[in-house]
Amino acid sequence: MNFRMMKRLMLGMAAILPSMAFAESMPVPAPGFHVSVFADHLPAAREIALGTHGTVFVGSRRAGNVYALTVDPAHPETVQRRYVIASGLDMPVGVAFRNGDLYISDVKRILVLRDIEHHLDAPPKPSIVAGNLPWRSGDHDWKFIAFGPDDKLYVPVGAPCNICDVKQQFGKLMRMDADGTHREDVAYGIRNTVGFTWEPHTGKLWFTDNGRDMLGDDVPSDELDILDKPGQNFGYPYCHQGDVPDPQFGKQHSCREFTPPVEKLGAHVAALGLRFYQGSMFPPAFKNSILIAEHGSWNRSEPSGYRVVATHMNNGRSAQSVVLLNMLTADDDVLGRPADVQPLPDGSVLVSDDHNGVLYRLTYGK
Repeated sequence: MNFRMMKRLMLGMAAILPSMAFAESMPVPAPGFHVSVFADHLPAAREIALGTHGTVFVGSRRAGNVYALTVDPAHPETVQRRYVIASGLDMPVGVAFRNGDLYISDVKRILVLRDIEHHLDAPPKPSIVAGNLPWRSGDHDWKFIAFGPDDKLYVPVGAPCNICDVKQQFGKLMRMDADGTHREDVAYGIRNTVGFTWEPHTGKLWFTDNGRDMLGDDVPSDELDILDKPGQNFGYPYCHQGDVPDPQFGKQHSCREFTPPVEKLGAHVAALGLRFYQGSMFPPAFKNSILIAEHGSWNRSEPSGYRVVATHMNNGRSAQSVVLLNMLTADDDVLGRPADVQPLPDGSVLVSDDHNGVLYRLTYGK
C-alpha cells in the first residue's frame, strides 16, 4: 500500500478516530475573503443559532453540551464570554431560538431553555417540549432543527440505516407547534437532512439530503432539495439523486414518482447546514446565494467535500457554485469539517467545525 493510499484509509478512519489524518492549520478562504477563529473549545460544535441580544448558541454532536457565546456589538469579531448552558444531553446537535427561548434537539425529544439570554450565568433546567420522537437504534438520529415562517418547529427523522425500507416512520421531515402539539409530517423519502432553511422571498423550504453509501465513489450525489408543498416524497430508499434506482429497492417504484433535487451536490460530500446570505459585507453577487457546509466524505477513495460553498441563484434555481472556505489540501490533509453556517448581522458568516471544536468567522475585504 503506497503512502497516498494509506492517507486515504486514515482519512476514512478519522470519522471514528478523529485524531488521525488531520492537519493543524487554518482553512483556506476564497480570494478576497478572510477567516479567523471566532471561538474554540467547543467540542463537536454543530448547529448555530442567534439570540435576540446577539448571543450565539451552539449545539454539539458528541459532547452532550450546548454552548452560549456573548459578543460585543461594537466588536463582532470578539467573544466576551463562553457558557455551557446545558450538559449531559444525548447529541444535542440542533438549536433554534424563538421569543427568548432556546429549543434544543435531543435524540428522542425536543427540550427548551426559557428566557435563556437573561439566565446565562444560571441557566434553567431544560424542560421537555416534545417527547417520544420516532427513534430506532442506528444511524442519523441527531437532529438539526429550525422554526419556519409559519412559526412551526421543523424536526427531521433520519433513516436508522444506510439503506432500508423506512415506510413513512423514518426518513422524513415533521413539524409541530412551539409547545410540541399538532405534529405532522411534511416531507418523505429523505435519507437524512441535517440542514434546512427558508428562501426569504418565497418562503419555500430548502434542505440538504445525504445520499446512501456503498454504491461507489461517484454515486449517488448528495442533494439540494426544495419543498414546494407538504407531502412531497424525495425518493429514499427507492431512488437516489432523482435518477438512480436503488439496486435493492428500486424495482418497487420508478424515479419518476418522486421529486428530483434542485441540484446534485456531489457524491459523499456530506452536505449539512445551509443558510441564504442576505448581508452586505460580501460582494453583491453573493446576495441571496445559499451557503452550504459540506462536512466531507468518510469512505471515498478520493476525498470530497470539506468546504463551504456558495450557490448563486437564478430565478429561484441554483446556478453557479463558488468555494468560499476550503478545509482539504491538495495532499488530502484535512484542516477541519464544516457542519453549519450562520450569517451575522454585520454580514460576516460563522462556520462551525465539529472536528476541531471551533467556530470560524468568514469576512470579506480589508
